[in-house]
Amino acid sequence: MPWLKKLVGAIVILGGVGAVAGWVGSAPVRLDRETLAKLGPGDAARGKRIFFAGGCTSCHAKPGSQGDARLQLAGGLELKTPFGTFVPPNISQDAKDGIGAWSVEDLANAMLKGVSPSGRHFYPAFPYASYARMNPVDIGDLYAFLKTLPAVAGKAPANSLGFPFNIRRGIGLWKLLYLGDQPVVPFPAATPDPVMAGRYLVEGPGHCGECHTPRDLAGGTKKNVWLAGAVAAEGSGVVPNITSGEGGIGDWSEADIANYLETGFTPDFDSVGGAMVDVQRNMAELAPQDRAAIAAYLKAIPAHPNGYPARKRAN
Repeated sequence: MPWLKKLVGAIVILGGVGAVAGWVGSAPVRLDRETLAKLGPGDAARGKRIFFAGGCTSCHAKPGSQGDARLQLAGGLELKTPFGTFVPPNISQDAKDGIGAWSVEDLANAMLKGVSPSGRHFYPAFPYASYARMNPVDIGDLYAFLKTLPAVAGKAPANSLGFPFNIRRGIGLWKLLYLGDQPVVPFPAATPDPVMAGRYLVEGPGHCGECHTPRDLAGGTKKNVWLAGAVAAEGSGVVPNITSGEGGIGDWSEADIANYLETGFTPDFDSVGGAMVDVQRNMAELAPQDRAAIAAYLKAIPAHPNGYPARKRAN
């Protein structure tokens, strides 16, 4: 049957074209020269602010670290998710086991493009989908601050992922869908400066949406319900709604939010718990105007009802 041979041939050709297109489309993409030129010389004092805004210690410090030990970025925390177990690596200044040998360009490509110095995709458990919205100057400053931190020997354990999530090249296709540098929430030109400053901190280095926003089946954040709360990536708990919608923080004032970020106490004098403990510690390191800007942004964004299924009460 000549027509059958032609059909099979056409399917093979189309499959081959699709495979080539997928391979090309999934290739790691590095930053262009124009962006790299914006990194600047780096200022460690400014970089300290970005370090704490970015929550680097929450994932990269040894679990349970306190005080100055939180600046020893040896990695090792296990993040158990439906896709497998991710282990944040050593990002100390150890040249062998950490990132001490990285250039500022290497750090920028990692944070803004999710690409390693060797040209491999990082998994988006590293929240570069948010960091991609950062100003390159802040990356240069962060690099300068990281250079002031101690070197810690020892590699963190490897990720533990099953098929197909262990195929890194597939992350390139995920990036085509979810990686971009545009803000999530648009605001008019006359928006007050604190709100805009808060948008940068929350949507960029603070990467709040990575935990507080529901995700789709591919693991991308659902931006139409931004910060509406979500089922926790680990375990069976939930991450709260931090919009002013039903179930959220609509009854909190800007001052309440800023105070919570500084002290860890809610308006009802409850205290911060769970994974938010480390986040709040980082937020407490920021200047008061930064916490006020975050609060102004959270009160200005669209309100959404809780983004996670209702929980049944125990009898």
